[in-house]
Amino acid sequence: MENLLKLHNIHTHIGQYHILQGIDFEAKEGEVSVLLGRNGAGKTTTLKTIMGLTPASSGAVHYLNQDITKKPTYDIANLGIGYVPENQGIFGQLTVEENLKVAIRKETPEIMEKQEYVLNLFPDLKKFWKKAGGNLSGGQKQMLAMARAFVNDSKLLLIDEPSKGLAPIVIEKVMEAIVEMKKQTTIVLVEQNFLMASNIGDTYTLIDDGRTVRSGEMSELIQNDELKQKYLGIG
Repeated sequence: MENLLKLHNIHTHIGQYHILQGIDFEAKEGEVSVLLGRNGAGKTTTLKTIMGLTPASSGAVHYLNQDITKKPTYDIANLGIGYVPENQGIFGQLTVEENLKVAIRKETPEIMEKQEYVLNLFPDLKKFWKKAGGNLSGGQKQMLAMARAFVNDSKLLLIDEPSKGLAPIVIEKVMEAIVEMKKQTTIVLVEQNFLMASNIGDTYTLIDDGRTVRSGEMSELIQNDELKQKYLGIG
């Protein structure tokens, strides 16, 4: 499988703070690649740097063999990268229908067919089609955020902490949806819930203090108690 996304020696500053200090990362087409690390390691900043929201100070981000390091966020989105931020980023005053409508870049027959696919993937959204986004449950808001990013022809989805604050039964639904979405797109996932990450991830990259420290097959990390203890604090 080809690399869809490649980050090489990425350094990112936010104000005076040097957050990313050497991130190397690859995401292969058709896989779920998981970024793992303790809180504050730099995982969210890595996603924001890919999207151009916190531009890299140095290093390179390549997507589909194109250098997108210095591109503005709207150009990056138009190239087919969907982003689900940690705070979900939905419009609370708009209905589910309106949230999806404003997310769609162009109402082609293919995109409308994909919207129907998304609604079958997340039946709660169809059920609450006319309900304001702000009145949805936490799990439903997460589903709407993922649907908004997925409904366009996105070749790559960046999803930040989809299980955060959700009940175990809802996490199961989100996991099932990500596995289903993987059939149509490539996914880069930031996730603190190792059980979830290890169940759906194909590969992993460990980040510590803004640096990549290890990457490989998820099956390898599952077996490596020393790495999990050192960088994730789990036995």
